[in-house]
Amino acid sequence: MTQIADARLHDEMMRTAGDTAVRSHAPTLPADHPMDMPVQDLWDGRRRPTRSSQLGISIWLWTIASRIMLIAITLALSGGFAWGLYDVLQPSQSFPLLIALITFSTVCFAWVAFGSAMAIVGAVNLMLRGDADTLDLPADPITLTSRNALLFPVYHEDPSDVRATIDAICDQLVLRGDADAFDVFVLSDTRTPDAVKYERAVFQSGTNRFGGLKLYYRNRSENSGKKAGNIAEWVTRFGRAYDHFVILDADSVMSGETLVRLAAAMEKHPMAGLIQTVPRLIGSQTLFARLQQFAHGVYGPVIAAGYAAWQGASGNYWGHNAIIRTEAFAQSAGLPTLNGPPPFGGPIQSHDFVEAAMLRRAGWGVHMVPSADGSFERCPPTLIDMAIRDRRWAQGNLQHARVIGAPGLPLVSRIHMGLGIFAYLASAFWCLALLIGLWLTAATQGQVPSYFPTDTQTLFPQWPVYDPQAALQLLLLTAFVILLPKVIGILFAVIESVQRGDKRSGDIVTGGVVEILMSMLLAPVMMATQIRSVLEIFIGRDSGWSAQNRTSGAPSLHELWVFHRWHVLIGLSLAWSCWSLSWYVVAWMSPIIVGLVLSPWLSWWTAGRAGAGFDRHLATHEDVTTPRIVTRVLELTSVVRDRDTAKG
Repeated sequence: MTQIADARLHDEMMRTAGDTAVRSHAPTLPADHPMDMPVQDLWDGRRRPTRSSQLGISIWLWTIASRIMLIAITLALSGGFAWGLYDVLQPSQSFPLLIALITFSTVCFAWVAFGSAMAIVGAVNLMLRGDADTLDLPADPITLTSRNALLFPVYHEDPSDVRATIDAICDQLVLRGDADAFDVFVLSDTRTPDAVKYERAVFQSGTNRFGGLKLYYRNRSENSGKKAGNIAEWVTRFGRAYDHFVILDADSVMSGETLVRLAAAMEKHPMAGLIQTVPRLIGSQTLFARLQQFAHGVYGPVIAAGYAAWQGASGNYWGHNAIIRTEAFAQSAGLPTLNGPPPFGGPIQSHDFVEAAMLRRAGWGVHMVPSADGSFERCPPTLIDMAIRDRRWAQGNLQHARVIGAPGLPLVSRIHMGLGIFAYLASAFWCLALLIGLWLTAATQGQVPSYFPTDTQTLFPQWPVYDPQAALQLLLLTAFVILLPKVIGILFAVIESVQRGDKRSGDIVTGGVVEILMSMLLAPVMMATQIRSVLEIFIGRDSGWSAQNRTSGAPSLHELWVFHRWHVLIGLSLAWSCWSLSWYVVAWMSPIIVGLVLSPWLSWWTAGRAGAGFDRHLATHEDVTTPRIVTRVLELTSVVRDRDTAKG
C-alpha cells in the first residue's frame, strides 16, 4: 500500500463523498439466502462432538503453562494476604465477625490478585513469545476466496457517523482490491418513523464507487431479541450467501487490512468459529474518556495478552470487532428465551458470552488475537454514560447465573461467565468488608482489655496483641497487588516508546500517575453505582434498552444532582460515622469519602474537555500516530455531515 496510492484514494474519496447524493441508489436488500438457525436447548445433556484443541503444539504448551502460572500466582498472593490479615487481627472464637471480615476481604483480594496474575502472565508471554495470539493471522499478499459480510447493528445512532465509518472501510477494501469479497449490511432496530426515514436516506445514497462491494440497509418491523435477535434475523435470511460475518458496533472501526487478515485466518483455520480482536479506544475528547482511553491503551495490552494466553481456543466474545463463521454460528448459537420476566428471565441480554460458550460446546474454536492492529472503538464520554452502559452489563452478567450450569459447556466458558458475575458482586463484597471493619472498630471502642481471662488460670497477664510491622506489610502487599498491572503496563509502554524514538516516556509516566489518582477518586462512585445496580436487579428492575450517548456533552446540573445525590449522602454519612470513631479512621477512609462527597463535581469536571495538559500526558500511541483508517473516518464524518445538512 504505497503512499502515492493512498493519497490518490484520499483525493478520490473527498471528491466523490460530496456528490453521492446524486448517484444511483444502492439496492435495498439482496435476494434471500436463508439458513436455518435452530434455537438451542441449553439443558440438552447429549454428548457433543469432541474435536482437537485446535491449537498448535507450541501454543497449547504455552496455554497450559499460562494457566498453571495464573493459578499459582493468584493462590500465592491470596494465601499470603489471608495469613497476613489473620496475623494482624488475631481473631478469637468470640469474634465471628472477624472471620467474616477475613473471608470477604480475602475473596475481594483474590479478585484483584487474579488481575495482577493475568498481567504477569501477559508480560511473560509478550517477552518470550512476542504475542499471545491463539492462532496466526496471515499477512499480505492475501487472496480471499470467501464471501464476507460486515454487519452494523444500529439502534437510534447517528447515521452520519456510521456512514462515514462504512465509507472509510470500503475505500480501504477497494484500494486493496478486496471489495468483491465483502458486502456491508446496516441492520437497524431504530423505531421512530422520522429517524428511520433519515437513516434510509443516509445509507441508501449512492455507493457505486465501492466497486463490487454493496451496501444494504434494513430496518426490522419488530426488534425482538434486541441486538442478538437482529443478527439472528440476518443469519436466517441472508446467511447462506456468506462464509463469515464481522460484527461492528456503531462506534467500531476496523481497517481494510485487518478485515482481510481475519477473513484469511478463517479460511486457513476451518475449525475456528470466532476470532475476537482487542479494539483500541480512540476519539476521546472529555477528560473522563481520556482517562479510560489511557488506561485501556497503556495497561490493556499486557492484560489482554494474559487473558488470551490462558484461555486458549475457549476464548470469549465481546459482541463486536470479531469475525464469525456463519455456518458454525447458525448451527450452534441460536439463543433460547429464558423462563420468567427480566431481569433474570426473557431474552439473554449479554448474548456474546453465551454465544461463545455455545460455539465451544459444539466443538468450534473461539480465538483471541490481541496483536491484531487496526481494530478500534470509542468509549462513553462521561461517568454517567459509563454507568448507564454498566447497568446493562450488570444485568446481562448476573443473568448468566441462569446459564452457567448448562450441560456440556467447557470449563473455561463457565469461568468466563463466573468472572463476569463476580465482577459486579465484588463491589458488594468490598462494601460488606468495609462495613464489618467499621462495626468492629465501633464495637471495640471503650472496651477494657481482659488481662486475666476467667476461663484460664495464669499468674501472668495476657497482653493485647498488635503487630504494627505485620499491618504495614499487609498494607504494602495490598498496594503492590492493586498497582502491579498498571506499573507493568506503564513499563511496557515506556519501552515501546523508547524503541519507537518518540520521546514520550515522561508523559506516559506522568499520565499513569494522573490516571491512578483519578481512578482512586472515581472508584468509590463506580462501586456504589454497581451496588445499586445489583440491588435493583435482585428486586426485579429491568434495565430496558435505550440508545447510547457516544458523543461528548456535559450533563446538566439537574442530571448531576439526580444521579449523584445518593453518592453524596453516603459519603457524608460515612464521614460522620468515621469521625465518631476516630480521626485515624477518617484518614484511612478518606479516599472513599472524598470521592463520594465530591462525585457531582468530579462528574462535571471529567465530562468537560480534557485540556492541553491532560491531552498531552494522557495521549496514547493512537493519538500520537493516528492510524490511517481513523483519519479517514474523521475526514469523512465532516463531509457526510455537511452533505446531509445540505440535503436536509
